[in-house]
Amino acid sequence: MNAVLQYTIQGLAAGSFYALAALGLAVIFGVLGVVNFAHGACYMLGAVTAAVLLDVLGLGFWWGLIVVPILLFLFGVLLERTMVRWLLALDPLYNFLLTFGLSLILVDLVKRRYGVSGLPYKRPEVLTGQIHIGEVGLPTYHVFVFLFSISICLLVWLLMTKTRIGMIVRASTEKADLARALGINVNRWVTPVFGFGIALAGLAGVLAAPFRAITADMGSSFVIILFAVVVIGGLGSIVGAVVAGFLVGLLEAFGQAYAPAYAQILIFVLMAIVVLVRPAGLFGREEAA
Repeated sequence: MNAVLQYTIQGLAAGSFYALAALGLAVIFGVLGVVNFAHGACYMLGAVTAAVLLDVLGLGFWWGLIVVPILLFLFGVLLERTMVRWLLALDPLYNFLLTFGLSLILVDLVKRRYGVSGLPYKRPEVLTGQIHIGEVGLPTYHVFVFLFSISICLLVWLLMTKTRIGMIVRASTEKADLARALGINVNRWVTPVFGFGIALAGLAGVLAAPFRAITADMGSSFVIILFAVVVIGGLGSIVGAVVAGFLVGLLEAFGQAYAPAYAQILIFVLMAIVVLVRPAGLFGREEAA
């Protein structure tokens, strides 16, 4: 029972990274229709930027949670204004190829500047050690990551459902054509939404910095699993992205514990089953015939 609880919190912590990043990916796809293959590279940039801020400016983890998403938001705005928007009217494949190329460039630039070995990042003292629940000791950082990501996802949900801006963005995400028909200028929200999605990927990277090795390639395998998360949850579904993120994190943790050779395979088996049973994903909407 103790082992099950430990694997559960480990899986929820890992799922937190997937949930936050997939949330950003789902919002970007919903509003722009862009499959952002550079999302994994932005996740990597979040972790690398946090490490650089600590090393150069002495800004620790808590500052990183604030500063890095802002910097990644500005990077996303610049990226959308200078590159992505010019291809929106074309086949989505063009933006997929653009973001794929950007991911390769970003990874190579980080390798050239910081090498291929991992960058060091110290975990805050207050988040070290364990939290004891009865006889079970749970890593403090894992618990924090889960609670923090849940809080962010809840705030995003409140923003999307309880505010006028959120309702406009949600309408643009779920029913862009209908929103335009009702007089909503969907294009006005394209740039900030793209930046917001990139910022969430950067935030996931900051959370991963004390948890995983910070390397230029850390986003390469991450983005593959991330797309599986989005497909499972439903492409463009905000709730589906979050739920599927935690579900995949749990599957990964228990897979590594009981069947390590098949841990990654199980994720894609789950994706295949979901696609066969429900092609639109768990929370996606079927297209009208």
